[in-house]
Amino acid sequence: MDIGTAEWIRCPVCGGKTRDKMRKDTILQNFPLFCPKCKHENLINVKNLQIVIITESAAKPQSR
Repeated sequence: MDIGTAEWIRCPVCGGKTRDKMRKDTILQNFPLFCPKCKHENLINVKNLQIVIITESAAKPQSR
């Protein structure tokens, strides 16, 4: 696979580049994406270069 096809994952809040890249074959589920620019953290799913933001109501609460 050609590594040159990697794209930066962009923050859904400010649109800035994060420190993570994705390729065409990348699959992420419930990934905590942190943006160093705006300091927000969002849960995302990634499949086929498509990013879906998981809302807080859809996220499962952690048991303590």
